[in-house]
Amino acid sequence: MIEIPVASIVIPTRGRAAYLDVALASVEPQAASEGAEVLVVTDDEDPATAAVAARHGARLVRVPDGAGANAKRNTGAAEARSELIVFIDDDVEAPSGWLAALLAGSVGAPEHDVLGGPIRARLEGGGPRACGRESAPITTLDLGTEDRDAALVWSANMAVRRRALELVGPFDPMLAGIGEEEEWQHRYRARGGRVRYLARAGIDHRRVGADATVRSLARAAYDRGRSARRYDVSKGGAPGIAGELRTLAGCAWHFVRRRCANGLVMGAHAAGRLSEALAGGVLREAPAGGVLAGWRAGGARGVGAGGAGGVGAAGAGGVGAVAPASDDFVSGVSGHVAGVRATTRAVVTDAALDAVALARGEPWRLRRAAQRSPRRRVLALGVERTDRHNVLAAARDELRRSRHEVDFASIPVDDRGKFENLDALLAEHPAAGHDWLLAIDDDVVLPPGFLDVFLFLVERFGLALAQPAHRRRSHAAWDVTRRQAASVVRETAFVEIGPVVAFHAITFDSLLPFPPLRIGWGLDAHWSAIARQHGWRIGVVDATPVRHGLRPIAGAYNREDALTEARAFLAERPYTRSEEARQTLAVHRSWR
Repeated sequence: MIEIPVASIVIPTRGRAAYLDVALASVEPQAASEGAEVLVVTDDEDPATAAVAARHGARLVRVPDGAGANAKRNTGAAEARSELIVFIDDDVEAPSGWLAALLAGSVGAPEHDVLGGPIRARLEGGGPRACGRESAPITTLDLGTEDRDAALVWSANMAVRRRALELVGPFDPMLAGIGEEEEWQHRYRARGGRVRYLARAGIDHRRVGADATVRSLARAAYDRGRSARRYDVSKGGAPGIAGELRTLAGCAWHFVRRRCANGLVMGAHAAGRLSEALAGGVLREAPAGGVLAGWRAGGARGVGAGGAGGVGAAGAGGVGAVAPASDDFVSGVSGHVAGVRATTRAVVTDAALDAVALARGEPWRLRRAAQRSPRRRVLALGVERTDRHNVLAAARDELRRSRHEVDFASIPVDDRGKFENLDALLAEHPAAGHDWLLAIDDDVVLPPGFLDVFLFLVERFGLALAQPAHRRRSHAAWDVTRRQAASVVRETAFVEIGPVVAFHAITFDSLLPFPPLRIGWGLDAHWSAIARQHGWRIGVVDATPVRHGLRPIAGAYNREDALTEARAFLAERPYTRSEEARQTLAVHRSWR
């Protein structure tokens, strides 16, 4: 006869064997004494995790790579043999008597199907200096010294009866971070369920070594802030951007006034919320590729040929030509930022995004990382109007201050068009022998250290065709090219013809010389289709935003002339339609 355990303790984990070792060392003896089983659920192949689980006699359960904590909890519950399933995190330590108190509490509250106990923060090594007004910046729970009904308990120390899961269904596997267990408990309580807090079933939530430093705590707090904002939005209870800004300012003031490092961590949490609010949505995460991984691996992205919103195609599986009957190669918007309200909003948003980047230490870390990247030969070409003010000379000087070998050439506007002039420059300054070609407009302001960081990130994520993002107060006909919060690099289906566009040497044979166009509308849509054919990654670098549009855009040419030229150019060529051009295929929030 198979003996049913009194409880099944489920521990989701991934690549944290040292933390897991402490958790199991504290839990396994109690489980053996009380007659419980222990399951470790992981989505990686880390041999250290398997070794730790085996040493402590825990059952190891594997789930597909990339499964989140809720998916692991669902799998653990399905594999568990007991009616009482106890969820804890891999970074806890359970003091003696914890499991006995939890089991006794469950017997004493048979009408409650969700139970949880205190969660105490423990920063080993002291942690950052704090004023004592706030608890340590990791998940805690303290509802007093007596058992009581509660609205919520947390999954670092939470027991659930199987009948509750059968009543309301599994945890939502699409949720990550804040709200993972909360959303499920709201569903449970909506069905009349009750939650019980067990004061004597406490557990310690640990951070050790580098994880207990201000930097690590702040980084984790930033991610939790973004997750918390997303969850609040899903509930319809998120404050406005002004409210998030006030909270961030309050955290900064707390740090200055109290000299409390927790203010920095709380500020990182507020910055995460603000960046998510500014992003205005949730983008799909994508793993970073190796240097130039895009074309070395040959991985094409996007929908199949001929699909809705995709690249026009004559036959399945390839990129073909479709006559642009409806001008579906243009964005349909002007891209100007005009008016007091729009300009003010753009300025405030840019300032907030700059503040978030500074709070994360992003500019300095990126510059340091870029200094270790290989030096490249770069050809930069510009066409400038001499009849009015331009800033091409300033852009040239900024490019030449980089650590790369930069050859810069420009030509005054004459009776030829932009791309005809660029071809004239290429005839005098061939791209052959260079690693990169940059085409730059004469009305774009580059940030300090632009080229070093830009090329580092472009190569880090294997982009063959790329552009820097536009600042919010900048002319940008396509919203996909505007700077996005909490993003370093985005892979897109489209890159504009300006104000700065970078071509890797692998593209030269296919894209150079430029077609003899005067204005060039539609050329970027064609480039994107060619990139699809070759399997090149293309994208936008948010970490190096530029300011574009110091004078009225399109003032030197007629819109109808631009459309006529583009229609004729694309009539016999493949191109990316505007519906797909607006899409972000993947977002990279870190370069490491």
